[in-house]
Formats: sequence, structure tokens, C-alpha cells
Amino acid sequence: MTYPHLPPETAELRERTRRFIREVVVDAEPVPGGRLDRTTRDRLQAAAKEAGVFAPLVPKEYGGQGLPLEHWSPVLQEAGYSPIGPSVLNCMAPDEGNMHMLNLIATEEQKEHYLAPLAAGDVRSCFGMTEPHPGAGSDPAALRTTAVRTDGGWIIDGHKRFTSGAVGAAFCIVMARTPAVGGAPEGATMFLVDMDNPGIRVGEAIHTVDRAIDGGHPHLYLENCFVPEDAVLGEVGLGFRYAQVRLGPARLTHCMRWLGLARRAHDIALDRAGKRELFGGPIDSLGLAQHLIAESVIDIETSDAIITKTAALLHSDPKAGSAMSSVAKVHCSEAIYRVIDRAVQICGGDGVSDGLPLAQYLNEVRPFRIYDGSNETHRWAVARRASAGRRAAVRAGERFLGDAVVGRDGGA
Repeated sequence: MTYPHLPPETAELRERTRRFIREVVVDAEPVPGGRLDRTTRDRLQAAAKEAGVFAPLVPKEYGGQGLPLEHWSPVLQEAGYSPIGPSVLNCMAPDEGNMHMLNLIATEEQKEHYLAPLAAGDVRSCFGMTEPHPGAGSDPAALRTTAVRTDGGWIIDGHKRFTSGAVGAAFCIVMARTPAVGGAPEGATMFLVDMDNPGIRVGEAIHTVDRAIDGGHPHLYLENCFVPEDAVLGEVGLGFRYAQVRLGPARLTHCMRWLGLARRAHDIALDRAGKRELFGGPIDSLGLAQHLIAESVIDIETSDAIITKTAALLHSDPKAGSAMSSVAKVHCSEAIYRVIDRAVQICGGDGVSDGLPLAQYLNEVRPFRIYDGSNETHRWAVARRASAGRRAAVRAGERFLGDAVVGRDGGA
């Protein structure tokens, strides 16, 4: 992949990241289906800091590389070339999204207490949004966790599930429904809750096919959980607005990281197809294999293009960028899966074995069509915006094009 218009500093960071992932991280990967152990993670993170590639999205004042949003993708794709690369570089979900939001809306005291150690890789975090049915999932308006005022703070009660990263996390950003208080509207509020708070506990594990996110996706229980007033992140009642600050870029960074992994799968398939012979020649000389290879190149390039456009919009027009992130999430999550699935097919029996990592790659990317809002929910939102936008354009004076002309030569 080439990015001719990258600023020199960003291009250098991308090249350093590329070398570090391929020369240092790849050889330290666990066996397919395994998890990155803490000792290896700490060793590799120290090496990443030494190499100047650690925390690429974090502001420099917190020890990161200060990469601007519109240039995230080339670097995160390089990080994602290894399934453990984002964890090593401290740009993995949910920490990456939490750091981005904390940097934008936290107080200086909250940044010192929560963002600084998270940015340094000293702690991990989680985000408490998803709930058991009929609570919030793809529809955040179904939020059932509540927070009510009490002397000196708030009492939170609720049940979360799929709380990615919760096992071993130092704190959780909890979304809870709050009543109208003072001048704040009824709505949702975000709270910073330390995981050693006696009112919060990690519950049952949810065993999923993916392994890349450290800390799993367990249930989380909040029972008479007291937090002080300064635990409110941002302003009371504005949690849904802040969620878009987090979720738009977070959806896109998933696309970036997994596109890097799709490129890795494609490279495995190309190497295999160029070496293995079938019917008198290498596999990549056969028309059927060439079709699979070409389709994967098209999926990779279209994903790269839509990510680049969405990142630019998130930088220049966050509302439009958030809307476009739904398009990017749906397209990329499906295209990336197709690329890896074709790589499995090209590699035949070895593709579905643990002799190659491709089957695990499929397991890693398959949940992305559900996480961060199901693709069906995003399609619904995309269609609603398209229809509403066209109606508004017609009301503003654009010609209506939907009526058939009767009596035109050649038929109606």
C-alpha cells in the first residue's frame, strides 16, 4: 500500500511501525487460538517504546506519537498486520477508544488519574454499554442501567454484558440512565468507575471465538455502586452525545486494524499460490485462483479508500464522519472477512488447520459484524439517512425524479 501524500513524520512512523511489527512482533505471536501472555506483552511494549512506535494515537504529552485522526489508518493497518500488534502498541479496543474520548472530554484531574496510566500501558480499561435483553445493545436507547443522585455523588445499579476487556481492567466507563437534575436533561451519563469499587463486580465469562482483546467479554454487575460527583465523565445527561465521540472513530479503528490483518492473510495466500503447483503449474497461474486473488485486491483497496474518506470526514465534520463510519463499518467488516476466507480457500486443507493462522483470523474478524452495532442496524441507519436526505433535497427545490412519464414514445 502506498500513501504518497502522508506528511514525512507520519510516513516515518508508519515505516518504523511496519518494521517493528514484522521484525519483532510476528515472531512473538502465540499459537493460533492462544492469547498474548502478560510477560510477553510487557516485554514487547517496552520494545515498542524504545522503537518510538508505542501509543500512536495518544497525544505526545502523554507519551504517545500524537498521530492526527486523518492519518491513523496507514499506521494502524501496519499494527494490525499482527493480531497482537495493536495490544503491543497500545492501540487496541477498548483502550484506544477510551483514550480518545478521555482526551477530548475528561477534566484535567480525570486525565491525570485515568488517561495517563492507560496511555502508558500501565493499566487496561473497559466500556460498560451493552446489556442483557431487553437492555441496550445495537439500540442504545434501550439502556436500563440507572444512576441516581445521593449525598456526595451517585448510586449506579445495572447489569452489563460483553464488557470487553473487563477481566483485569483498572476502571470502566459505565453508561447509565439519569433523571433530569438541576439544569441537566434526562438521558444517559457516563461514569468513571474503578474496578476495585465494592459496588462493581465481574461476573460470568462469555466464551467467544475471538482472542485478540485482552480481558474477555464478561458480564458486569453494578449493585448499589456509589461513585463521587467527580466520577461523571463530561456533563450529566449527555452520554449519548459522548458515545458518538467515541464510537465513530472506534468503529473506524476496528476497520483499520482488521484491514491490516486482511493484508497479512492475503500475503499468506499469495505466497502459497506462487509456490504450490497444481495441474502442471503454480496455483496463481490458474484462472480460478486469479479470480480469488483479484477479488481480494478489490476488497482491500475499496476498504482502504472508504476508511481514508471517513477518517477525513471525522476530522473535518464529525457529524458527517460518524454517519459515514456506519458505511465503512459494514463494508469493511464484510470485505475483510471475504479476503481472509478466500485466503483459506487458496491454502486448502492447511488453511483450516492450525498449521497456518488463517482460521483464527476468521474467528477474530467474524464478531466485528456484530460488535459496535450489528451490520443490520447500521444498514437501517444508512437507509434512513439516505431517504431523509433525499426528501430534504426535494423540499429544498431539487427536481423530483420518481414519477414515471406517461405517453412518452416507446412506452410509459
